[in-house]
Amino acid sequence: MKAEIIAVGTEILTGQIVNTNAQFLSEKFAELGIDVYFQTAVGDNEERLLSVIDIASKRSELVVLCGGLGPTDDDLTKQTLAKYLKKDLVFDDQAMEKLNQFFVSHLGRVRTSNNDRQAQLVEGSIPLQNPIGLAVGGLIEQNGVRYVVLPGPPSELKPMFTQSLQPLLVKNGHQLYSRVLRFFGIGESQLVTVLAEMIKNQTDPTLAPYAKIGEVTLRISTKAASQAEADSKLDIYEVEILSYGKLTEFLYGYGEENSLAQVVSDFLQVKNQTIAVAENLTAGLLQYQLATAGSLEGGRVLSEEFRGSDAAQSHADLIRQQTGASIGLALLGEVLPSAQENLQRVRLYMAISSEKASKVETVDIGGYSLNHLRQVACLHALDYVRKSF
Repeated sequence: MKAEIIAVGTEILTGQIVNTNAQFLSEKFAELGIDVYFQTAVGDNEERLLSVIDIASKRSELVVLCGGLGPTDDDLTKQTLAKYLKKDLVFDDQAMEKLNQFFVSHLGRVRTSNNDRQAQLVEGSIPLQNPIGLAVGGLIEQNGVRYVVLPGPPSELKPMFTQSLQPLLVKNGHQLYSRVLRFFGIGESQLVTVLAEMIKNQTDPTLAPYAKIGEVTLRISTKAASQAEADSKLDIYEVEILSYGKLTEFLYGYGEENSLAQVVSDFLQVKNQTIAVAENLTAGLLQYQLATAGSLEGGRVLSEEFRGSDAAQSHADLIRQQTGASIGLALLGEVLPSAQENLQRVRLYMAISSEKASKVETVDIGGYSLNHLRQVACLHALDYVRKSF
């Protein structure tokens, strides 16, 4: 099923509010296997709204209008849809009773005739009751197109969708299932280049890369009738992806909320080991990430005068001995000269110390801000630990 979301409200076009409803609905429709092909925003103007509805009805099977269900003259969504469908507006008994109860319980509120507009819906619609507000929504089908009207406030739209609309949307037997692959050590442009053929020819499953600070995630998705069916399809697709350009060496984990710090911490916990950190460039950020993940035994922020491989190895040994941690990790940084005025370059000295062995590695990184460099430096250190297991 092809869907289209129309946000109604001049305040959206003027930037006074952000259209978060479109994001919410798109995610929910995707879960139901409904494809959202278009999103439109239109002001509180009958002529323009009629035009948008007409366009949507010719290219989409589900047209969802959000906003414009209130009591004022510029709330004209239901009125305009009724005009387009050549239908009358009628009152919904349940919504009218809720209005009556509201004004009885709020003795200080004056009820004017325009308040009753909130209890109206297009004739022939299935009413969508509003568990939070007063404006009733509706679902009506005509000439093979389903039209839905929902309130604009997200606090009203979300529960109306979940409680009233979602049960009415007939699933096509398939839902969208996704898996997120996380990579470090390869940039988005390089990953896209490696996977160019797959991206060009994708149908189902699909893949979409997303760049984050210092890393890249790859979301692979498929429509399936069950989680088991989806897992089978995504497993095959993942194997195909990882066969390109030796991507396996850059893959460190899965999941939208995962991180390198969490992957390292999880591994340490499985091995019943702990880690302690000595760092200077990153101002304690590496310790914070590992502590949040749950595996930090202790740490120390060093002055910037400590640099070089020997210093890194010495501090890795020292922090392990002082804290009694299974692993000592040192991350030291040295600022390097840069040919570009706004680009900063840093050499990282990363050392690992354990009872069995000690080792050190050096890597150069660049960036446009100290905050960026600190985050990338932490990722390099965590990946260094991960690959050392």
